[in-house]
Amino acid sequence: MPSINFLSMDWTEMPGKLANFGIKLVIAILIFVIGNAIAKAISRGITNFMIKRKADKTLASFLGNMLYAVLLLIIVLSALNVVGVKTSSFMMIVSAAVLAIGVAMQGSLSNLASGVMLIGLRPFKLGDTVNAGGQTGKVEDIGILSTTILTSDNKKIIVPNSAISGGAITNFSAMPTRKIELSLAAPGTVDLNKGRDVIMNVVNSESRILRDPAPSISIEDANAGEIKYGLAVHVNNPEMGAVQSDLLENLKKALTEAGIWA
Repeated sequence: MPSINFLSMDWTEMPGKLANFGIKLVIAILIFVIGNAIAKAISRGITNFMIKRKADKTLASFLGNMLYAVLLLIIVLSALNVVGVKTSSFMMIVSAAVLAIGVAMQGSLSNLASGVMLIGLRPFKLGDTVNAGGQTGKVEDIGILSTTILTSDNKKIIVPNSAISGGAITNFSAMPTRKIELSLAAPGTVDLNKGRDVIMNVVNSESRILRDPAPSISIEDANAGEIKYGLAVHVNNPEMGAVQSDLLENLKKALTEAGIWA
């Protein structure tokens, strides 16, 4: 290890060097303090702008934080460069660290990217009933890494976002109306028109069934042993379950009273 000969040093230059370093250090600190304040203001402004434009709050906050992190890295590198630190070596260390973290967190990064896509494209929103990632239920939370689904039997399921974005998504709440389709069998001896009239009377008595599109009754199959009627009606989406249940009950009563069903 080389030795330092303090006697050979020109101490007369030391005050000037210290003063020069002190000035650079003050400038670096000012760059960091002022730059940090500006970065926070820009990040906050971008986040608020996206929220005002009706963007998802989670996505807006995430992008704002990412922008702040990038700006802060630039500010730190600029401050280090002022005091004479070679930032090329520092950047190599940062790049290696980022690469190592990326490899270790490959699954999480995939979920992160999928979360950004789900929040940005919005195939569903909070409160929607969906089938996604192999699970069916109501969306309780959409996070950056995972989505929480509450099932009909009150189970909370945490689904990784990559499992959702990588498969088909069925959104049962997306459309304002839904179609109910029923298949009703009757003995082959029943008069076709009689069965159709009984079914239509039940449909007409249900005020929650929409008239546009109009309800339809078709003959799906007819032979000596059985006649099969096909019934299709449209209802408002939130009322689908209740209407279908009541419709089945009323059809059972009407067809039995008409002697079509035993």
